[in-house]
Amino acid sequence: FKEALTPEFKIYQQQIINNAKTLANELTKLGYRIVSGGTDNHLLLVDVKQKLGITGLKAEEILESVSITCNKNAIPFDQEKPRFTSGIRLGTPAVTTRGMKEAEMIKIANLIDCALTNYENQTLLNQVKKEVLKLTKKFKLYR
Repeated sequence: FKEALTPEFKIYQQQIINNAKTLANELTKLGYRIVSGGTDNHLLLVDVKQKLGITGLKAEEILESVSITCNKNAIPFDQEKPRFTSGIRLGTPAVTTRGMKEAEMIKIANLIDCALTNYENQTLLNQVKKEVLKLTKKFKLYR
């Protein structure tokens, strides 16, 4: 708990929220519906069914294939079965811990969109994965 009392921790927590808001805003610009219209915390729930017609499970598998971690997640009034869902849950603590900021959230949103909208194009998925790995190599896993 001592760490949580430091000014640095407050700055870190605010950056997590700023990153989540930026990621949500960018995904909205790309045509995704963010459940609740955005976020005020470290998580966002994205309706992938509305834009792409794919399930949350499919989106989770696609993003995993390009080294982006997310979880399938039910959305309010979800018509999909719990195993499949219509949404995915994204969080920003891990990328923020590595030192990523708003500019990287814009890049991540575009990589997510590229992978999900082109999931049948393996060449493009390979390129997205390379971009993800290139981005992550710029930021240390531990500080």
